Amino acid sequence: MKIIVDAMGGDNAPGEIVKGALAAHGKNGIEIVLVGREEDIRAAAAGGMKEGVQVVNAREVIEICDDPATAFKHKKDSSITVGLTMLKNGEGDAFVSAGSTGALLSAATLLVKRVKGIRRAALAPVIPTAGGRAVLIDCGANAECTVEYLLQFAYLGSFYASRVLGIEKPRVGLLNIGAEPSKGDTLRQEAWKALTAAGEAGRLHFIGNIEAKDAVKGGCDVIVSDGFAGNVMLKTIEGVASFLGKEIKKMFLQSLKTKVAALLVKDGLKSFKEQMDPDKIGGTAFLGISRPVIKAHGSSGAAALENAVYQAASVAASGVIADIEAHVEEMKVETAL
Repeated sequence: MKIIVDAMGGDNAPGEIVKGALAAHGKNGIEIVLVGREEDIRAAAAGGMKEGVQVVNAREVIEICDDPATAFKHKKDSSITVGLTMLKNGEGDAFVSAGSTGALLSAATLLVKRVKGIRRAALAPVIPTAGGRAVLIDCGANAECTVEYLLQFAYLGSFYASRVLGIEKPRVGLLNIGAEPSKGDTLRQEAWKALTAAGEAGRLHFIGNIEAKDAVKGGCDVIVSDGFAGNVMLKTIEGVASFLGKEIKKMFLQSLKTKVAALLVKDGLKSFKEQMDPDKIGGTAFLGISRPVIKAHGSSGAAALENAVYQAASVAASGVIADIEAHVEEMKVETAL
């Protein structure tokens, strides 16, 4: 398995990015291609380069202030453009970047291309729930959403949950303000009809509308949403997780008695912390792109980047893209309903 890593993307590049990629290589033997300014990459590696790690020089960097739709065209020697071109040419099995989400999605769409028949690639972050994990799939906060997109997202999320997360017959829920079919705006009501038809045809395990509170409780395995609502839900979960972590820590440090109590439940606290830690996931897959592309968080440190590499390898080995390619026609049939 060979993973191409954008060494210049993210707030902590190249130091933490290189460190995380090298850790993934050292622990699991994954071949790594680091793309970016060679002298900076080698300085960040501090002599840690080993067999199985390659550096590809790319002199330009796509900055957060660059136009995400066109940056990769104007900066043809950027780490994102060079790395994705390598992926397209079969010089690696997956690509990981903590750089600009918009630039990465635009470049992946136009260089690597979408799976034929997929109208829009979707973000598929994995979120913690009381039931374990769920895929929250949408098209991005600023993107237009239609019934056709939501239906395709349901399929994409279901294939991802099955192939990558190992969930048998994933339960698909449509994020809404209530469980009844009449709830929500016209988009949600029409999407409910299309998803119900797909469920009745046996193509999806659609369980109906689901409220955010029930989704977090583990009510479904795939949460389908427009970009705005999905982004609000994701940011809320991140905020609540941070708040709970700080409050629990404060509570256990109040006195000697609470510190003793903390020792008694330390294994449970460790498990809870790991479940809520976004670094454990590492990144978000772009579903609908013809080759695996993983977006790591912009503030990724070494641990998060290392896990993003593992996720990229998992997606590449899962067969999820082949599943999507094999079922595109079914998605088209349902969108006509």
